[in-house]
Parts: sequence; C-alpha cells; structure tokens
Amino acid sequence: MIKSSIRHTLLVGAVLAITGLCLTATSFPRFSQATSPPIIAVTAPEQPVALGQTQSSSLVQGLPDFTALVERVGPAVVNIRTTQKISASSNGFPEGMDEQMQEFFRRFFGGPIPGIPSPRQPKKNGQPEDDADSKREEVRPRGVGSGFVVSSDGLVMTNAHVVEGADEVYVTLMDKREFKAKIIGVDKRTDVAVVKLDAQNLPVLRIGEVSKLKVGEWVMAIGSPFGLENTVTAGIVSAKARDTGEEIRFIQTDVAVNPGNSGGPLINMRGEVVGINSQILSRSGGFMGISFSIPIDDAMKVANQLRATGKVVRGRIGVQIEPVTSDVAESLGLQKAQGAVVRFVEPGGPADKAGVEAGDIITRFDDKIVENASDLPRLVGGTQPGKQAKLQVFRRGAYKELSLSVVELDADKTVAETANKSSSKLAESALGLNLTALTAAQKNELKVTGGVVVAQAQGPAARVGIQAGDVILALANEQVRDIAHFESVLSKLDRKRPVSVLVRRAEWVQYVVIRPNP
Repeated sequence: MIKSSIRHTLLVGAVLAITGLCLTATSFPRFSQATSPPIIAVTAPEQPVALGQTQSSSLVQGLPDFTALVERVGPAVVNIRTTQKISASSNGFPEGMDEQMQEFFRRFFGGPIPGIPSPRQPKKNGQPEDDADSKREEVRPRGVGSGFVVSSDGLVMTNAHVVEGADEVYVTLMDKREFKAKIIGVDKRTDVAVVKLDAQNLPVLRIGEVSKLKVGEWVMAIGSPFGLENTVTAGIVSAKARDTGEEIRFIQTDVAVNPGNSGGPLINMRGEVVGINSQILSRSGGFMGISFSIPIDDAMKVANQLRATGKVVRGRIGVQIEPVTSDVAESLGLQKAQGAVVRFVEPGGPADKAGVEAGDIITRFDDKIVENASDLPRLVGGTQPGKQAKLQVFRRGAYKELSLSVVELDADKTVAETANKSSSKLAESALGLNLTALTAAQKNELKVTGGVVVAQAQGPAARVGIQAGDVILALANEQVRDIAHFESVLSKLDRKRPVSVLVRRAEWVQYVVIRPNP
C-alpha cells in the first residue's frame, strides 16, 4: 500500500515536471542579449455599442505633408529687393537735413551719418569741388520683400509697401535668375502692387477661391523673412474677413510671417494662392502668432485695374464718419449699435447735395446694410463713379431715404483734410471741440442763419455731454456766425474761467458750461 502510494506520487511528480518543461520551452521563449523582446500588442476589449449609435472616428487624420506642395508652387514665388537713390551734400549729410540733426551726428558719431562718405574731393587740377559738383546721388538698398508670378509673361504681385518709393526693383526667381522689374501700379489703400519682368514662360500660381476657404484649414506661406529666400512656413486659418479698420477685411492665420514675407503668397492645400501676406500683429516686430493676408479676390480686382490703367478708381460721397457706440444708439433710439455716424459733410459734395447732415447715422448704402462704420468706405469705394446710389439715414428718431450721385475719389484730397481745414484749432485745444461749418442745406433745415457743427468732442466738451453732430449757436452769450467768428469770440475770453455754450441737438436747445483746458 505504501509502495503503491509512493509509485503514484512519483508518477504525478514526473508528469508535473514534464509539463513544466513543456510550458517553459513553448510559452516563455528565451531572449539572448543580441535580440530584443518583441512588442506585445494589447487590444482592449470592444465596448458594446448602444442601439441608434455608431462608433465615431477621429476628425483629424494626422498632419499634412507639404513637400509635394512646395515643389509645385515654389518656382513661382520670387524674392524682391529694392534700391533708392539718396542725395548727399558736400558735408556728407543727406540733402535737406537740418543743422541740429547734423550737429547730433557730429557729436555722437564724430562726423556725418555712418556709411555716407564725404563726397568733397579735390579735382585733378587740385581745386576743390564747386557747389554744383559737391552734390551727388548714392544708390542704397531700401528693403527686401516677396512676391509671386501670376502670368507667364512676367506679371508679379506683391505689397505696395514693398516697392513704393523705390527707384529700382530687382526680382530673383528660385532658379537664381534676376530681372530688373518695372512698377506697373501701386495702391496704398489695399497695399497691392503689380510689377512686370521682361521674361516669358515663367511658372505661375493658380488663383484660388477665398469663399471656399474655411477657418481651421491648413495653409502655407513662402517668402523671404529677414532676407532668407524661399522660406516655407505653415499654419491654419484663424479667422476670415477680419476687420482691422483697413480698406479690406483680412484673412487671419497663425502662419509664421516676419519682415520680408510681405508680398508673398498664402497657399491652400490645393496649391492655389488665396491671399497676399501683408501685416503682422506684434509687440516686438517679429512673429507672435497673428498674421494678416489680403484676400486674393480683392487683390485681383485691384491688380486688374492697375494693369489696365496704372491706378485704382474709387467712389466717394464726401462724408467723414465714426462708429456708432451702444451709448449713442441708445440715446438716439436706434435699435442696435450699427451704421456710421456722420461727423462732417463736405460742403458741395455728393452727400451735402443729397441733404445728409452731420449727426446722421448712415444705416444702408445702395440697399446694403452698413453694420460697422468701416463697411461704408468699402461699399462706396467699390461703386463706379457717376452711379446713382440710395442712402438710408437715421435722423431724429426716424429713417430717411436719400439719393446721391457717387463721384470719383481724389487720392490727393480727403474729407478729413477738408474737415481739418474748416476746424478751429483754438477751439480744439481750449475746449476739445473739432468744428465744421454749417452747410446751406443745414441752415435751411434748422432755420438758422449761423452756427457751427461739432465734428468731434473730447476733453472738456465731451465731459459736459457735447457730441458729434451738435450745433453750437452761441458762445459766451454771443451768437456765432461761423468758425472764424467762433474763434474770434473764444480768443477774447479768459481761458481760466468757464464759458457758456448754447447747443442745439435735434429739436432741443440747451446751455452747457465748459471749463476750458488750462
């Protein structure tokens, strides 16, 4: 019995030993120092899916590869460098520099501006140069920017600020060929310029559709930041139609754009140009994550006009405007803060002839809603001169429909300049009042023979509640005829004492007391 039990135990032990050896040899392989253990993939058990639900997949499928895109569009991107001729006088200072600035450089630099050698040299006969010979011109580097080819015969688009004021423009292609370019046209308002190369069969960029561009979409920029040619950066579209108060609304991105990138293309993932890199928002002068590009559809409209006539024709109606604040909207009974407040009406201009008054709020132009004050210049500027346009204004609690004829904008004359010429500098400095003259139409409607219109109120005038559009009828109990009379009365008053002003707003007239600036 004992022997049988012993035999059974030994048999069981042998079986277990053999089983252990088998498990060791098959389930747990040995690893030598020359080999690495295999990576064991652990698969999580599938989670049950409820009725009516589907398993979601990731919305973002990895990062894009830009290599093919760069190879495709890179040859059409160019580097632009400009030079400028500087007149230097016989003493080594630029012509026209005043004596105080010359003395500054003499004291701190020991002579003329560094880099400008004195041109006064003796002639071959030993006599010094005369005054006519003592002046000369030096060609100096002016700046570096970027651009891109839009036609195979050599049309290149860039920023206006890249080539404006340059005497010579040089364009370098990716294959290192350099051309001297001719400036076809420059438009400072949109910062768009077109230059022409004497070349054929150049690679070109396809023009994309900004309307199809989406926020969050990948985009790429190629340019010459800090003079480093053919530099590629990428990012996403942060916002569309960003209003910064400029002539156009920008495409905002987080693509790294730095000085020298100006004028270069913003490319979508289909290899199409959708914008021209133009501005950065920075406190240091370098990239800080916010860049602005001119939408290519707006840029092409400008470029086509520059190519055809060398300039851009815009419309104007002769008003100076400012935004509608919520306080102004509430005080005037406007449902919401929208439109543009008319600060000044140019005498004899289209708006004046149509009956527009200072203080009106323009809410529609040619049946298009004016949401913000910056919308109006865009709408008017895009209207062909000579066209009849409808204008809706909000005046004294009611809407009024007007009709006017748009005229061509004179680039050399702005409404702001006209307003400033009509304003009283003394009133602005002492009372904080920027004044404009009453037009004949305004006098007829208000049934007054004199007075001045407040174009802007700040400082002392703003503190007592005077607003743009108010009409000042009297100053220090003396009726005001015009701006010259207002300034004459004000000049005789004691600047340290408060002054009474009779103000008319809509149908209401009220005296207010202004304490002048010391």
